[in-house]
Amino acid sequence: MIVCLQELVELVHRGNQSVWLKIMDLFSSTIGLMLEWDLKSLLLFLSVFIITADYIKNRRPLSFPPGPPGLPILGNIFTVDVGRPHESFSKLAAEYGDLYSLRFGQRWTVVLNGHKALKEALVTKGDSVVDRPHLPLQDEIAKGLGVIFSNGANWTEQRRFALSTLRYFGFGKKSLEPVILNEFAHCAEELKRFKGEPLDPHLIINNTVSNIICHLVFGHRFNYGDKKFKKLMLLFDRALQIEASIWAQLYNSFTLIMRCLPGPHKTLQHIWREVQDFIGEELKEHKKSWDPSDARDYIDFYLTEIQKTKGQEGSTFDEENLIMCVLDLFVAGSETTSTTLRWAFLYMAKYPEIQEKVQAEIHKVIGKSRPPCMEDRAELPYTDAVIHEVQRIGNIVPLSLPHATNKDVQLGGFTIPKGVLIIPNLTSVLFDEKEWETPHAFNPGHFLNKDGKFVKRGAFIPFSAGKRLCLGENLARMELFLFFTSFMQHFSFSMPAGVEPVLDYRAGLTLAPKPYKICVQASSEK
Repeated sequence: MIVCLQELVELVHRGNQSVWLKIMDLFSSTIGLMLEWDLKSLLLFLSVFIITADYIKNRRPLSFPPGPPGLPILGNIFTVDVGRPHESFSKLAAEYGDLYSLRFGQRWTVVLNGHKALKEALVTKGDSVVDRPHLPLQDEIAKGLGVIFSNGANWTEQRRFALSTLRYFGFGKKSLEPVILNEFAHCAEELKRFKGEPLDPHLIINNTVSNIICHLVFGHRFNYGDKKFKKLMLLFDRALQIEASIWAQLYNSFTLIMRCLPGPHKTLQHIWREVQDFIGEELKEHKKSWDPSDARDYIDFYLTEIQKTKGQEGSTFDEENLIMCVLDLFVAGSETTSTTLRWAFLYMAKYPEIQEKVQAEIHKVIGKSRPPCMEDRAELPYTDAVIHEVQRIGNIVPLSLPHATNKDVQLGGFTIPKGVLIIPNLTSVLFDEKEWETPHAFNPGHFLNKDGKFVKRGAFIPFSAGKRLCLGENLARMELFLFFTSFMQHFSFSMPAGVEPVLDYRAGLTLAPKPYKICVQASSEK
């Protein structure tokens, strides 16, 4: 700078004609240099300020569970393997204990591990963690409606109505057995068309299981060739993958930014709108023939309830809520069961000796022609044990669904403030070495005593626990027993020649087997 000024003085003194141009150039470069340094200083100051403010705002309170350090602003988003979050959570438990905390963006999360911690939070102190968290992506889709992600009076009223109505139509009762067995007959005919050739069971089994909830909700089933229904099932599958992706995590953590960006989170919103439109069309058809005095299914009952409560202050019954409730029932009543059956086929192909033992027990107790019934379960302990072991090792919903504290609560000796997101890591219980003799091996003996009788295990919690226990548990238990027993009674499962079963999973909100083909041979063809 001094050299430049000296040069300028000399130019002026000699009367150089270009002096003014030189002055202007020098002035411009000097101002630019000053502005450049000021901008750098400003950016440096802002960076330090933001990082410091983030640190001060998001420091762990002294009474809060410990956890791994996170990045400024981002927190622990990259601490967890998004493709295998339940495994990451279990590894972190080994270092930080059964209760530890993570921060995703600006939101604190507490992860529960182990049977004792889950029981304390979800059962003993369940009233304090009964809420669902407000997640922007889910809120924009469900708008606080439905029966799975709603809270307060809406959740209480809708859950009670759903359970009572579905029980009326046979939910968990003997009267539903013929519906399930009739659907198996349709599925069996579909499988026989392949004549033992390799097939992908995904859509067939999804259609089979979904038709049971369709019977209860819509009053009718969908044929296996129905293209519209096939598309719906594929949409469900895609949505559940995106729900557990990094895109959903980023959207929930940095909503304002993500709203402006393209990505799978936009696809997810489109998918659920399309599903809602599908349900809306069913609703329109129902209204054309709806008779309040002769309810045929859940939708009819709901329409009657809307009419009865119309004008009542605080009523949560309307058509928008109806559509979300039906969507929730679909997810709760079909996805986990169909995924469990697909795992069952793989494990039977992997362990033919177990498959043969199941078939022998079924043929001895039931025979080869009489259809099974729920009363047979007590006489089929080995078959029942295999079903439970598939559920355990299949680990279909590894992290259950998130909860949130609705008030300050003491858990595991720590103080968890109101509004903290709670993740129950069911994997940590279903694979706990202190609870299971061989947790990482497929072993039906986990559910049998020394006399070969079926035994319940307290650590078997694939449907979670407490007041938010899976809405479709009773239906799922009935479907799994009747479908699996029927499949084993009439078919044998094996891999195509030269192909080994792949027991790895595809990440998502549910852990489904990676796509596979399997040979399904009818007993009469053997």
